[in-house]
Amino acid sequence: MSRPEKTPKLNETTESIEQRNWLDLPDDVTSNILKRVGVVEILESAQKVCTAWRRICKDPAMWRVIDMENLGDSATTHPQLEKLCMQAIHRSRGQLVDINVEYFPTNQLIEFLAHGERSSQLRRLQVSHCYGSLNKSWSDFLKKAPLLEELALTFTTISEEAVADASRYCPMLKSFIYNNYGWKYSNSADDFVIAFAKGMPQLLHLQLTGSTMTNKGLQAVLEGCPNLESLDLRGCFSINLGESCGKLCKERIKNLRLPGDSMEGHKVAPYTSDSEDEDEYVWDDYDGISDGEVDFSGVVAEYYSLL
Repeated sequence: MSRPEKTPKLNETTESIEQRNWLDLPDDVTSNILKRVGVVEILESAQKVCTAWRRICKDPAMWRVIDMENLGDSATTHPQLEKLCMQAIHRSRGQLVDINVEYFPTNQLIEFLAHGERSSQLRRLQVSHCYGSLNKSWSDFLKKAPLLEELALTFTTISEEAVADASRYCPMLKSFIYNNYGWKYSNSADDFVIAFAKGMPQLLHLQLTGSTMTNKGLQAVLEGCPNLESLDLRGCFSINLGESCGKLCKERIKNLRLPGDSMEGHKVAPYTSDSEDEDEYVWDDYDGISDGEVDFSGVVAEYYSLL
């Protein structure tokens, strides 16, 4: 009895198996694949595979978009992440247009962004849980980011003076998100809102989740930002929308989120007034690290040598 013929496997012929050489891929295809790997993996692993990959990984076009989030699922420390992020920013050579950093940055990273032309092409910046409160670094950064269109800050302190600088130096800013829901270090809300509202008539989207501002702050927003299309006031329980500004809000704003609207889908967990500690601040995935528990000294020394 004859033995049945072997059925060829996918991409296999009876004579040979096609051998694919990944180095033969066009640079743009390889670049697209590597971008999906992630910043940490590129800098610590992928660029060491071969000279061709290292050349591609050093191309400034690879670093036009930087997305880094510390989920606490690796051994990489906060200072190490910040150092790697600085390396990625440095490699962008002024071509950076979009950066998102979460759960690890300090104000030293903002200072690094502000140096030279690193932020000259930046359109979008998202920062979450930035440790430190060196407000001068924010002012310096905003002065160097004239093309900035979107600024999103979560549990990240920025002074009234700094947001006033944003209104002066970032004329293209269309979206501002400031989520400090229940954070014990929140700014004086009305003064803070007035500081940016009076200088941002071009603003289209504003999110102030959990702000303690009153109707005074809301009135400043309505007067100073006449082009607003969306306004998120969830958790802003010091506002009385039964007054005239509340009516004006509903008439003018196409997409309005009210103080009592559901927080479902919002990344930040709300502060609860029945907490045993009145100063407690709570957020999703908080890793318990406070400013005083992390030593960031010396993190930027190596990369400042590149300036």
